[in-house]
Amino acid sequence: MNTKLDIKDKEQKLLFITGIGTEIGKTVCSAILTKYFNADYWKPVQSGDLDFSDSMKIREWTGKSTICYPETYRFQLAASPHQSAKEEGITVDLNEFKLPETQNNLILEGAGGLMVPLNDKDFMIDLIEKLNIPVALVVRNYLGCINHTLLSISALNQKKIKLQYLILNGNFPFDTERIICENIQPETEIIRIPDIENITKESIEKIVKQL
Repeated sequence: MNTKLDIKDKEQKLLFITGIGTEIGKTVCSAILTKYFNADYWKPVQSGDLDFSDSMKIREWTGKSTICYPETYRFQLAASPHQSAKEEGITVDLNEFKLPETQNNLILEGAGGLMVPLNDKDFMIDLIEKLNIPVALVVRNYLGCINHTLLSISALNQKKIKLQYLILNGNFPFDTERIICENIQPETEIIRIPDIENITKESIEKIVKQL
């Protein structure tokens, strides 16, 4: 990892963790940044896995002292929020999302990628735009990741949402990483997270010490 994050900044840090798709490590990266910035954590929408939600994982991986705010919406079905909500006769309302009142740093984690629908007209990127906070985009290497990454960056640019961090989660071929990194703005910082075989509080702390 060659990025040195600035933990000494006295201004409150608000950061929305999103990704180029599903199952690419957003929660692990959220845990790392929550621990690094000594931040609170908020998952606005949880779809499925209510018995071991992302908030529960964050507490397990960062310590019980981490403040995790209640989700605005919690759904049983592990699916896109608009589908999970429909199964329960609910419509997700963008106006229901309010940032938790805290003076601490705050890490938010989205569900899936930017174009995951919350309802029939609003997507995850619309929630980010409403909350008006910068983004950390999590990228993992797989066939098609370049396309998905550049499309995600383009969508953020169209909405004028600041891409503060690009998180390269795991190992990347040289040319894949090169193309991706050549297509971000100079002010976007790159964070490299190594593969974690066994996710524990100890393995998270080890990575945090390297940042």
